[in-house]
Amino acid sequence: MGKMIFVSNRLPVTVSKANNKLEYTKSIGGLATGLESYHRKSDSIWIGWPGISDDKIDDSDKLIMEEKLKNDYSCLPVFLTDEDIEQFYHGFSNRTIWPLFHYSPDKVAYDVNTWKAYKQVNKKFFNIVSQFIGDGDIVWVHDYQLMLLPRMIKENYPHTKVGFFLHIPFPSYEIFRLLIWREEILHGLLGSDLIGFHTYDYVRHFLCSVRRLLGYDHDLNKINYQDRYVLVDAFPMGIDFDRFSKDYSECEDFTKAEKEILEIKQDTRIILSIDRLDYTKGIPERIKAFDLFLSKYPEYQGKVKLYQIVAPSRVQVSTYEQLKREITELISEVNGKYGTISWMPIWYYFKSFSQESLIAFYRNADVLLVTPLRDGMNLVAKEYFASRLDNKGMLVISETAGAASELGEAVVINPNDLNEIADAIKNSLEMSLEEKTVINNVICHRLKSYNVYYWAEDFINSLLQITSDLSNNVSKNLEQNKDLLHNAYINAKKRILFLDYDGTLVGFKRIPEQAKPDQELKEILRKLADDPNNTVVIVSGRDRDILDNWFGDLNVHLIGAHGLWIRHPNKNWFMTIPIDNEWKESVRNILELYVTRLPGSLVEEKEYSLAVHYRQCEPVIAKVKLNELKQVLLSMTASANIGLQEGNKVIEVKDNRVNKGYAALTFLRNQRYDFILGAGDDFTDEDLFAVLPDDAYSIKIGISDTAAKYHLKSWESMRSILQAF
Repeated sequence: MGKMIFVSNRLPVTVSKANNKLEYTKSIGGLATGLESYHRKSDSIWIGWPGISDDKIDDSDKLIMEEKLKNDYSCLPVFLTDEDIEQFYHGFSNRTIWPLFHYSPDKVAYDVNTWKAYKQVNKKFFNIVSQFIGDGDIVWVHDYQLMLLPRMIKENYPHTKVGFFLHIPFPSYEIFRLLIWREEILHGLLGSDLIGFHTYDYVRHFLCSVRRLLGYDHDLNKINYQDRYVLVDAFPMGIDFDRFSKDYSECEDFTKAEKEILEIKQDTRIILSIDRLDYTKGIPERIKAFDLFLSKYPEYQGKVKLYQIVAPSRVQVSTYEQLKREITELISEVNGKYGTISWMPIWYYFKSFSQESLIAFYRNADVLLVTPLRDGMNLVAKEYFASRLDNKGMLVISETAGAASELGEAVVINPNDLNEIADAIKNSLEMSLEEKTVINNVICHRLKSYNVYYWAEDFINSLLQITSDLSNNVSKNLEQNKDLLHNAYINAKKRILFLDYDGTLVGFKRIPEQAKPDQELKEILRKLADDPNNTVVIVSGRDRDILDNWFGDLNVHLIGAHGLWIRHPNKNWFMTIPIDNEWKESVRNILELYVTRLPGSLVEEKEYSLAVHYRQCEPVIAKVKLNELKQVLLSMTASANIGLQEGNKVIEVKDNRVNKGYAALTFLRNQRYDFILGAGDDFTDEDLFAVLPDDAYSIKIGISDTAAKYHLKSWESMRSILQAF
């Protein structure tokens, strides 16, 4: 195994400059906190932005910083300008992706300039990665700021193992489809070998978007993407349990914070809330719910205090400044409404605390309120249980936080239901120690077992497994063997090329008739066919009239209707096997009945076959309806020569005796060739591969179970080979 390289927007250490001197502090945030321990133990390299603008330091500062980060922290900086930070980070990342992925489409800004900056900064990260990457290395890319990076790495370094983990929610298809640059984002992510999310809901949403927008299906969360498999799975992020559960009595930050907490606490009970400043965290709703709690249960007035800690974040963004003002006003209202000379209901801290100080808060809080409107995971909830080893604390958590799927024994609420939150606070305060102990023990055992080290190892092991599965694939990747093929072509004197059309020479279209050959393809085929040493054969499922219309002016041989018809240059079509159409009327009625029930599908009638295309259908409904259709058709055709043939988003009913391999044999029986190539993209081409001799170059477009010796990632790759020929 090669090097381990982490890549994230921010490094786990933040660099600042004061009094003309560079200073280094630990970064805050779930990713930096969660992965820092694993980073130290795994001897990895971490690449990211150090937190200081390129415009605020000179070249000598950069050299000093690079040396310090590399030697003391095993980190490599990516330098970003003020413009980069504004357009890429505050712009596209936090004004477009963040609100959309957190189900706030009304807050999304679509700006071509910020999208351009997003692409450019992802390229900057790639340029740094490319200085240190090598074959066999593992590159683990993190979070929504770098969703284009996996594709850049895989395309330039195909022998690396690329993982990606999204630390925020992935939204449902109905939300994600609103993004203007949705296909580019999906293709960027699919450059990974393994894509990880916190929950299975996010996995399901991602797979649905890939299927609906790009047309790639999955089998057991494994996407057959071009020439690779991409595994998509859930890996709920753990914490460094031992770090939060250990004794901090000798730690100055901890003891100082605990002393201040106890002085303020006196004889009241503490309700704790810790968040970054963000509209997704549900802070205003939480304050309103606490207001309702005090109103609904007045016996708790003067007996509880809410510690509301808000860490400053993205204060340059106007939305966040407005949120800060709203929080301040709400807290003032509650304190004015209920406060007395001796008691203030809400203690508000708009500042960041050290991890040790936060642990002091955890250990003295009777209830932790975690009520985001939407949250990828929320490690604070896990840290609280790991810190509160006396079993006297209880968690109230939103069902829309990723952590809720692992902490279901706690008090789970709907973050929009203020009454439910108010009741949950009361129930948590009144819960017996015995019940709390049972819940705490169950959750702590789980968190201790699936800690951050287990999470990281689980992800890396899955990444190694999926890349191992690919390397064991029977067919070879022709992307890395093009010279071998090209040399064989050049040295041959008599060549034949069997070329499928749809999905092999052109991409798929919404309507089959739209996939007509472009001028570039026509010119490639013309030059190949005009070479006297070449026999070029288009082997297609298309009807002969379409093939005549598209290729009749070229010196190519045509096989139509999956092998039923053959036409040599300047000759008439002839049938390879005599068949009839007596069956079509009854089958057509059945197909049309199902098509009316399946929006987006259509029936294509050919001379001697019928096809149902379902590329535009909703995949889940299509699967159900098509299974029904297949059962009906199989029962109708059981005693005839008529059968079903499945292709790429198409089911065709035709004579079983007709196939591409049978037609190809008519060319191979009477001539001897010293170079034979057959290329196709779906199941209908397997009959062709099966009849080719052992020394032939059989090529499958895409990767799946196949009789072909080689595979290519796309029709563009196949076309580039023909261009080289």
